[in-house]
Amino acid sequence: MEMTLDRLVCFDVHAASRALDAVYRRVLAELGLTYPQYLVMTVLWERAPVTVKELGAALRLDSGTLSPLLKRLEAAGLVRRERSAADERSVLVYLTPEGLTMRQRACDVPARIFTAAGLGVEEALDLQRVLRRVIASLDEAS
Repeated sequence: MEMTLDRLVCFDVHAASRALDAVYRRVLAELGLTYPQYLVMTVLWERAPVTVKELGAALRLDSGTLSPLLKRLEAAGLVRRERSAADERSVLVYLTPEGLTMRQRACDVPARIFTAAGLGVEEALDLQRVLRRVIASLDEAS
């Protein structure tokens, strides 16, 4: 197969990611969040409290990337960090009342992204299944 840009799947994934980032940036600006901060909040809305280690594993982020994100979310009054009483090496991340309230304001974000991407729910779920299979295969290959 001839190697041209229009045949590189990796480029399409990269271009789609950049386009998604642009839409997320616009939508999340209304909440005062960046995309990485939104991901942190999403995990916390689902599972809080969680340890920093669990949060990093869920988001595939190292502590060097995660710590500044948490610091900014804490400064914004959305989360609080606290050393675990059971294990001082472990830091738990909790939602504040403001962080909990933000969930209601953010509930339409996925639908807005689907709409901007021109995807119906079933198409989005199909795409997600394919991407998760690709991620798992690439993780295994690396």
